[in-house]
This record gives sequence, C-alpha cells and structure tokens, in this order.
Amino acid sequence: MVRNGHTTAPIPELPYAPPPGVPTTGVEVMTLSDLRDRAAASGQRLSDPQRPGFHQLFAVEDGTLRQAVDFTDRTTPPGGWLWVRPGQVQQYGDLSGVEGTLVLFQPTFPDPATAAAVGLDEASGAVARHPVAEHARAVRLALDHLRFEFAAGAHAHAADAHTEVLRHLLAALLLRLLRLTEADGGTPDPGHATSDAFRRFRAAVERDFARSRRVTDYAHALGYSARTLSRATHAAAGVGAKEFIDRRVILEAKRLLAHTDHSAARVATALGFADATNFAKFFHQRTGQAPGAFRAAVRGGCGTY
Repeated sequence: MVRNGHTTAPIPELPYAPPPGVPTTGVEVMTLSDLRDRAAASGQRLSDPQRPGFHQLFAVEDGTLRQAVDFTDRTTPPGGWLWVRPGQVQQYGDLSGVEGTLVLFQPTFPDPATAAAVGLDEASGAVARHPVAEHARAVRLALDHLRFEFAAGAHAHAADAHTEVLRHLLAALLLRLLRLTEADGGTPDPGHATSDAFRRFRAAVERDFARSRRVTDYAHALGYSARTLSRATHAAAGVGAKEFIDRRVILEAKRLLAHTDHSAARVATALGFADATNFAKFFHQRTGQAPGAFRAAVRGGCGTY
C-alpha cells in the first residue's frame, strides 16, 4: 500500500500551473524525470496526497509506477498506461526507478467530440490500458508525435495554429488508446465497459448519486427496467447497479472526509442522507470504519489508502 505521508491538513487541490517557458495551451508533455526534478525544485513531496484539477495520462517505459488513486492502489508496469482524472486523490509511491512520459491536459482542452467519444467526464475511476503488439506501437507513435509537436511549440510563431495541432494530436492519442486499442483487442480495465445502457446509467449516477441511491429511480429516468440496468452494470463493471451506486457514494464520502473539515452531519447532508447516524451506519457497513476513524487514518499517517 502507498502511505499517505504525515499530513494533518486537508488534502490540497492542485491547479494546473505550467513552469516558466511552457506555453499555456492546455496540454503539457513531460518525462517522469522532469516530474521528479520539478517537485524537488519546488519542495513538493510527491508521496503526499494531492487532488489535481487536470487530467494526467501516464505512459510507463521502465520500472513499475505505483500510485494510490482515490484510495485504491494502482500498479502500472512497463508498457502500461494510466489515466487519472481531475478531482481524484492521487499519491505517488517511490518514483526513483520509474521512467516514462506524463501528459497533462486541462478538462476543456479536448474538443467536444473527442471528450464524448472517450468518456472524458463519465467515469470516476482511473482508467488503465496495456496495449500490445501493433496497438502498442501505434499508441507510442501517437505519443511521440504529440511530444515532438509540444517541444516545437517553444519556437512556434503561429500560436493558435500550434494549439489546434496539439488538440488534434491529443485527440488521436486518446482515441487510439481508449477506443481503437480496446476495440481491436487490447487489454481494457475491467469495468471500462460498454453498453449504451451502462454508459447512460454511469453518467446518471455521476450526476445524481447525492439525490438517489435507488436503482428503480435511475431505471425510470432512463427508460430501462431495473433488471436491465443491473445486467448491464454487472457486465461492464463486475457489480450490480445498486453496488455501483453505493460505491460512488462511498468514494465521494471519502473525498469529503479527506479533503474538508466538514462534520459528519454536513457530509451526510451533502450526500443525501437524512442524518449523520444513517450516514455513519452506511459508511461503516461498506468500509469497516467509522467516518471519523477513516478521516484520522488518512490524515494522520497511521493508515493507508
């Protein structure tokens, strides 16, 4: 497990702040060595939890990248990719022996068609891929082209045109990695899913989980039977529809407990519970901890994600 250091403050939000000399186009390409050097220069401890406000796409070349993302350990081997979304709690393990590339991009940078095609805002979890054979080579070429164009931007005279080229190249990389590789036989993350019923259900849960935890409410709103939603969710995510909703509520509860000083009663209200007692019971049944115990562990350095 990746330990959360010794922070006692709420986990900080991390806005995108490119270093001097980097164009503020909305996308940045760096190596993991660059990440280590930048953190050392700014005094940042990468082992401390943080909550970036931008997308991060990791491509590992050598070594194994270990991170905790939203309180879940993630291990990305050489040849693997990991997409971490804005708002997720992220925390690095030992980066000293890991090499690869990191693509950062703002939520509004991809064009709307690409955002819809890859589910930019649909899922709350990190997305892992491990393309193989010709798919790995194709994704690598897309990354190399993006990296080359980003580096060329320091000398570009037509800034607007350069930004549009970067937007198209990022779209090509995301579509190749997240749609074409999976469709042509790559290895998807269990849960990336895919029926129309599940995609619509997932988006509805993301929007309404604080208002309803009843599968029948979502089924009625979407025009499916509860049985259809449960089958689609189980096929896509490996759990039933009710469990899918409850896991999303628990994730948000953990985020609120970790990031804020809100009382249990205030967290309960934010998540649609009638009172703090019902929320505490729900949280304990699904995590084995009381809300206060979870908060103390995640902030005090005595627990793990």
